[in-house]
Amino acid sequence: MTRVVIYKSKDCILGFEVSGHSGYAEEGFDIVCSAISTATQMAVVGIKEVLKLDVFYEMSDGYLKLKLKNDQSGEAQAILKAMYKTLQDISKEYGKYVKLEVKKDVY
Repeated sequence: MTRVVIYKSKDCILGFEVSGHSGYAEEGFDIVCSAISTATQMAVVGIKEVLKLDVFYEMSDGYLKLKLKNDQSGEAQAILKAMYKTLQDISKEYGKYVKLEVKKDVY
């Protein structure tokens, strides 16, 4: 199962952490893992490389974490909220393979 944690403060998403593999199918054929990876990695690329914001991120096999440092800009929030909505949809469809949770006022 893939565990996704969204870190929020009020209406702002401050970061996220994804860990584990979904187990939906074998590696290379796992559409759930692929969808989660695509949504979260696109958020990292959008914030870090397109918006050029200073963020902390860490990535390894089956793990991705992003934390905004000081910026809660509307552009970054738009990217993170779109990612969150996508992850909600994936979780609704494939809840057996994805655990999505929100933690408030953590950072």
